[in-house]
Formats: sequence, C-alpha cells, structure tokens
Amino acid sequence: MDKPVTDMALVGACETRIVNAWPAPTTLVVDQWVVRFANGYSGRANSASSLREGGDMDEATLTFVENLYRQVGLPPRIRFTPLVAEEARRRFAERGYRVETASFGMVAELDPNLHPPVPGMITTAQADDAWIDGVCGHQTGNKRNRDHLSAIVSGVRLPAAFATLMHEGRPAAYAMSVAERGMAEIGAVIVDEALRGKGLGKRMMLGLMGWAAAQGCAQAYLQVDQSNGLALEMYRRLGFRTVYAYETRILDV
Repeated sequence: MDKPVTDMALVGACETRIVNAWPAPTTLVVDQWVVRFANGYSGRANSASSLREGGDMDEATLTFVENLYRQVGLPPRIRFTPLVAEEARRRFAERGYRVETASFGMVAELDPNLHPPVPGMITTAQADDAWIDGVCGHQTGNKRNRDHLSAIVSGVRLPAAFATLMHEGRPAAYAMSVAERGMAEIGAVIVDEALRGKGLGKRMMLGLMGWAAAQGCAQAYLQVDQSNGLALEMYRRLGFRTVYAYETRILDV
C-alpha cells in the first residue's frame, strides 16, 4: 500500500479545487470550513471540509453545522483530511462520528507528449442528457437520481470534459475532468459492468489525462476508495501516487 506523503501545500491545492470540480448546489463557508449540500448525492458534496491547515471547529460551530444538515434531512458529515486539526478530530470522534468511507487522494504528473488523444472517447464541455443518463444508469441507490446529479454537474464553471468512451459502437464507460489553475480532477469513472476487464477504464483515464494536459495542466488528481484494490493498482500504473489519506465520518443521531 502507498504511504501517504504529508505535502500539506499539495493537499490544500487538491482540497480547494475539489469544491469547484464537484460543486454542490448549496455551499456555505463557516470560518475555515466549506459546508456543502447536494440532496444526499455523494459524500463529499454533502459534507463539511476544512480549507486550511489546522482547521478546527468549536462546540458552538459544530452544533450550528450539524443543525444545518438536519434541517434539510441529511446526516451531519465531516471529511477528516490532513487539513483538520487533531483537537477537532478528537472532538468529532467523542461526539460519535463514525467512519463512513476511507479514501486516498492521488496525484500524477502530466506531459502532453505522453498523453495523446484516445480513439473512441467523445467529450462535451457541458454534461448533456446522454452523459447524465449513462452515468445514472450504471449507479445504484440515490446515485441513480438524474436530477440530483444534474444539479451538481450543471454547476461546473470551469473548463470541463464530460467523457463517453465508445466500444464496438456503443457507450462503454463514462467519466469527467475539470481543470483549474494547472491541475485537473478526474472523477465519476464508470465502466459498463458487462465490459469490465477489457482495459476500458485505463483508456478513459489516459484520454482524460491527455485532455487535462492539453488544457495546460501539469498535474491530475483524483480520489479513490481505499478498499478499491483494482482501481488503486490501475491508478498507480498510470503514474498516480498517494498524497494523502482521509476518512469521511458521519453522525447517525
């Protein structure tokens, strides 16, 4: 397993861009925290994240944030990134926040000469109905809700590529990338379950790395579940390295 590197400047660069690459329909800034609401679609778009190193939240502020989530029928959720102060971590844990997911933030260097366009990858600058329907059609639970996904992706205000990879004349994989100030996030990577094992995820990643390099980005970054061994191995082979680990914690009461 990769050992996370404590490069706090790079962690901060990723975390601030994440807010813009996957924009929640409602976003509040509370002290050094960004508090986001997206109808329950995805963990990071419905959670509070620190935007500065040493991010803390006293009891009064924590109660305030928790009530904001409860008012819209969502459980309070905090992302425990390296930007969160140890004292805040203890406070959240003592309050009963449990681990919901554990993820890695990974970064790769980009070179336009090493990432040429990939045949069969179609991109649009905005998420159209076909892309949204395709992504939702391969999801489960709340993530099948196209209105909630549309509310997020329609809010992207940066250069973006909503990608569909064709295989034997039909859509086989979906993903997106958003470029901001020399870095591009790659996310929402989905491969048709019936076509897995054919290298389509790798082709999609290479295609979007090429798109990001063409946008002038020097780095690509992504987030991946720590338990997703196949994806982790693929990303490592593509040159991604683990920069940080984090947990998303949720309060059930």
